[in-house]
Amino acid sequence: MPIIDKPLTSTLVLKYEDGVAPAGGPQIKQKSLNFVKPDADHEALHEVAAALFSLSENPLNAVILRDSTELVEEPEE
Repeated sequence: MPIIDKPLTSTLVLKYEDGVAPAGGPQIKQKSLNFVKPDADHEALHEVAAALFSLSENPLNAVILRDSTELVEEPEE
């Protein structure tokens, strides 16, 4: 039976620098924005992340998009 993929939701993970770690490098923390539409434009998501962190004292280090997909069996006809 064939398997089809069904996009569910996505999570936008924003990693940012928050001070200095004991080893001397930057301390990285992250915030997650859940329930992002799976078909959201990647460039627009990056622009939103950059705009949010332009309001923060902490510099944005990375923008990660985690997609969630359900794998379901295609019904027989």
